Amino acid sequence: MRAVQYERFGGPEVLEIADVEEPHPAAGEVRIQVRAAGVNAADWKFREGAFAGGKPLTRPAGVGLDAAGVVDELGEGVTGVSVGDHVFGSGPSTFAEYAVLKEWARMPHHLSFEEAAATPGPFDTAWRALAAVGAQEGDTVVISGAAGGVGTAAIQLARARGMIVIGTASAANQEYVEALGALPTTYDDGWVDRVRELAVAEVNVAIDVAGAGVLPQLIELTGDPAKVVSIADYSAKELGARFTAGGGSKRAALDEAVQLFEHGRLRMIVERTFPLDETPEAQRLSKLGHGRGRTVVVLD
Repeated sequence: MRAVQYERFGGPEVLEIADVEEPHPAAGEVRIQVRAAGVNAADWKFREGAFAGGKPLTRPAGVGLDAAGVVDELGEGVTGVSVGDHVFGSGPSTFAEYAVLKEWARMPHHLSFEEAAATPGPFDTAWRALAAVGAQEGDTVVISGAAGGVGTAAIQLARARGMIVIGTASAANQEYVEALGALPTTYDDGWVDRVRELAVAEVNVAIDVAGAGVLPQLIELTGDPAKVVSIADYSAKELGARFTAGGGSKRAALDEAVQLFEHGRLRMIVERTFPLDETPEAQRLSKLGHGRGRTVVVLD
């Protein structure tokens, strides 16, 4: 089968389409014929060796963590899903014609493969970020960098849970953030004062999505570093704030995403799609970080 791989750490140019053996599911896993795979920041960070601890790559590595497709093999003990079902979820090396998902959920009937593939990583990250700061119904939440994939998910999840959301984004993305249900403002000079003006009550919690060096200001807004979480700024813990990089089970987040999709409370906006052969360009754009919504690789 065709799959995206790399044999050394580096930029997008190290990615290549290789002919590799098809994977098969272990107990508790499913295999899908991949129809779409979500592009995550973690993909290019793995490719660049950011998580390798300085160790060299010793064998070809696959690309991708999220996908949606059609189930074609079941691992031992799998129940509640059948061959031919449409599912989305997470697993290794999803930029390929076939991939094994370790965690998955059935796709709502109205959902496209592209939108489904865009969901697992960003929605789970948003789910964890809100949990990390104990966000509750009635809270006012500030999301810094609200127009990207995680911000898109976090706005809608927080609104569905009864929170007031203020989102910072570029001037070009103000209408986008507002359409998702947040009170928008830009992140240029004076943004802290503008957030205070937008807040109908005190700011209870804050989420830093972009890692743009705004943690001190978010701590100032909440008055408590423990009520601030970052998914991108590794200095968070030094400031007393929280940091979450994902990990652990996504099942609870996937289940909640399904419920929100089915009730019309969640849309994962796919801004751009690329064929498998253009994965290097998809990752290049992902690293730039200026887009709205999600980028997805699609397969025939």
